[in-house]
Amino acid sequence: MAFSAAKSFTKTTPLDHLHQQFLPSKPQFLKKYDQNFIFSPQKPLYISAITNFGSRDSLVQCNAYEAGRSQPIPISIGFDEETQQAAAQKLKIGIYFGIWWTLNVIFNIYNKKVLNAFPFPWLTSTLSLAAGSILMLISWATKVAETPDTDYEFWTNLFPVAIAHTIGHVAATVSMSKVAVSFTHIIKSGEPAFSVLVSRFFLGETFPLPVYLSLLPIIGGCALSALTELNFNMTGFMGAMISNLAFVFRNIFSKKGMKGKSVGGMNYYACLSMLSLLILTPFAIAVEGPQMWTMGWQNALSLIGPNFIWWVVAQSVFYHLYNQVSYMSLNEISPLTFSIGNTMKRISVIVSSIIIFHTPLQPINALGAAIAILGTFLYSQAKQ
Repeated sequence: MAFSAAKSFTKTTPLDHLHQQFLPSKPQFLKKYDQNFIFSPQKPLYISAITNFGSRDSLVQCNAYEAGRSQPIPISIGFDEETQQAAAQKLKIGIYFGIWWTLNVIFNIYNKKVLNAFPFPWLTSTLSLAAGSILMLISWATKVAETPDTDYEFWTNLFPVAIAHTIGHVAATVSMSKVAVSFTHIIKSGEPAFSVLVSRFFLGETFPLPVYLSLLPIIGGCALSALTELNFNMTGFMGAMISNLAFVFRNIFSKKGMKGKSVGGMNYYACLSMLSLLILTPFAIAVEGPQMWTMGWQNALSLIGPNFIWWVVAQSVFYHLYNQVSYMSLNEISPLTFSIGNTMKRISVIVSSIIIFHTPLQPINALGAAIAILGTFLYSQAKQ
């Protein structure tokens, strides 16, 4: 950058003299260097180097010098450490959200493929929990993840959470075995309505008027979508509704059970999966049973081939991974941000499943889905 001046002055002018004529106040970064610095208006000033840019240090060193001058002028530019931390936190949350949504979409695709060929939702749900439990046991044994410090009280408080989680998980899987993935998630977008009603009538909590008003588009949109669903099935509809109710109780019990505990989101969900697996396994055997599973498995292999095994592994692993990342996200963000992220997740699942499975969708049905999801977003805003 070059300096020019309307007034004429000698070849070399002290900085103090220049300051008095042109600058209302001396730049702070030059005060300590003005005793030996000679400024020439005929020579441009250059930035010679910037080092450590983008590093974790709070100060970045750069040098400025006149053309033809041998000694550079060191300049220290300060970067606010809080600004750096805030930017890093936003980037971390963005990565979490991107991974969360991607894993959830992949899970729903493979889950539906498995259920289309192997209509046994109880076993499918059990395999999802088993895969996550095995992955975490291996992670703890190999020190990849830190083993949680739990006690009897922790597991006692976790038990009602695990019951609600088990019911919600199985009910959602039953729903997806009977109806389109998009329809299940449209109905599940009505979860905030269940949350408000349960909190109001079971816990005695009251909410501001905007919260109650936000339930109208949620309920109305879900009802409109259900009435216009081409492949409506009562079992699928009731499965999604029961899942909503169960997950609301899971969230309530989870908040109470985790109060004062230091178990992180990843390990908390791992413990939840293991306990849910113990609860679900005997019921899965009683409802469906090994004989039905064997016949269904052989039939699926004959229809799909070896790829069916990959589908089962993928849906089981991705179920655990997407839930684990969502719990890790909840550790880093506010409930409002998490609710908005969950709403956007449902949109990505609905759109991707419609495209991949070529789900027939009437305009009125799509309108109902849009109204319900908009209501969920408004609820997130009003709740805060």
